[in-house]
Amino acid sequence: MSQPLYHSDEEKKVQPGVSAYDTDGASSIDTITALVVEDSQHDIKLRTMSWQKAAWLLCGDQVCLAIMAQTWSLSVLGWVPGIITMVGAGILFWITSMTMHKFIMKYPQIRDICDFGYYAFGKSRIAYEFSGFMLLANNILLIGFHVLTGAKILNTLSDHSQCTVVFSVIVMLMGIIMSVTRTLRHVSFMCMFSAFFMALAILLFLVFAGIEDAPGYGYSGDYPTDGPVRTYAFPLPGTTWVGCMNAVLNITFLWVPQILFPTFISEMERPQDFPKSLAVLTAISAFLFICPPAIGFHYLGQYSTAPAFGSLGPKSYRKGSFAFVIVPTLVIGVIYANVSAKFIYFRIMGKSRHAHSNTVIGWGVWIGVMAFIWALAFIFAEVIPSMGDFLSLLGAAFDSFFGFIFFAVAYAHLYKGQYFAGAYRSFMTVIHVIVMVVGLFLLGPGLYAACEAIIADYAGSTSPAFSCANVSI
Repeated sequence: MSQPLYHSDEEKKVQPGVSAYDTDGASSIDTITALVVEDSQHDIKLRTMSWQKAAWLLCGDQVCLAIMAQTWSLSVLGWVPGIITMVGAGILFWITSMTMHKFIMKYPQIRDICDFGYYAFGKSRIAYEFSGFMLLANNILLIGFHVLTGAKILNTLSDHSQCTVVFSVIVMLMGIIMSVTRTLRHVSFMCMFSAFFMALAILLFLVFAGIEDAPGYGYSGDYPTDGPVRTYAFPLPGTTWVGCMNAVLNITFLWVPQILFPTFISEMERPQDFPKSLAVLTAISAFLFICPPAIGFHYLGQYSTAPAFGSLGPKSYRKGSFAFVIVPTLVIGVIYANVSAKFIYFRIMGKSRHAHSNTVIGWGVWIGVMAFIWALAFIFAEVIPSMGDFLSLLGAAFDSFFGFIFFAVAYAHLYKGQYFAGAYRSFMTVIHVIVMVVGLFLLGPGLYAACEAIIADYAGSTSPAFSCANVSI
């Protein structure tokens, strides 16, 4: 397997005449220009995205089914802790993403989160390999979650007309076919449709929740087993610390997509324009991550499920809104598969001409890697008893690093010796100390809560691996 492209003593030879270690603004722009020029000489050009296309790609990744789990988070935490967690997560998302962009502008040769970890931790090869492992583990498990979600949608629409494994295979094959494209610029085109259909699903859910007489189902039983629908400011009596922690992890999971951002930035024509794309994403996310869940909690109260579609009463309402989620389910799986495949692909192909050319070997390896990733994700989807709890595990084990710890370390690297140079810098230093504390909290108590939930799942009744059981909502 080849070495990482930029991580050897020959690093400066990758871009003749350009020092990859220059840190001033002009040198960074020169490095970006050299990288774009080099890329333009390849058959398969990666650095082709405008900031508008990058914004679509970001929205396609973020406007997802996880939004519909936030209603459940509010039902666990209540209005006050829930909204505070959502707003706080959004603020930290913006700050850490901007820190990440500034760090990448200092080292514009960064291609993915693994390169980011390499430079943030003092050009450590251990940090690079550790980041690579976490990147693949996080992304492949997430793709598996989308395979399972796709099977759940097909089960719901067809009234379980086939074995669930059959539906999972169908979703996997569709994912492989849609993932064949090599550039994120082409994936961003799919994201326009993904965001539209997810927004349509959310809108239909809100309409149906508003016009139905009462919810149909909650985790405490069918309506009205748990009494009339009610909302509350704080967690209900009897709510466990593990339940609250998993609700918090559910929120932070939605607000922490930065594991993909370095790869997105590396395929932009002008990486310096990424803050424009980020601003579009943040504005849309702030609305979608708070308003629809709040409306859903108002109508569903303690009967909220994750996803909230499952709480709707009439079957036709559940089918009518949940059906449109199939598009973002597939497209978001494609995004994570593309980023994962590129990490493996370039480790295999290295600097050979096949890496960037339309050769039989190049395309054969790419398709083979992509098929392997989706097949592995399919296996995870079939053998894990509760993907919801494993998403909490991902949020604690991986998002603690890729959403918080990495960027606190990057900030320390960027402003070494200047942490308290003025009021603004002092304020941002304090904020990044908080970012580090939040990351360590998620990694410690958060990881414990996620593991406790998984243990509880295994202690109860679980479906056997590769089960044909009906998983429709």
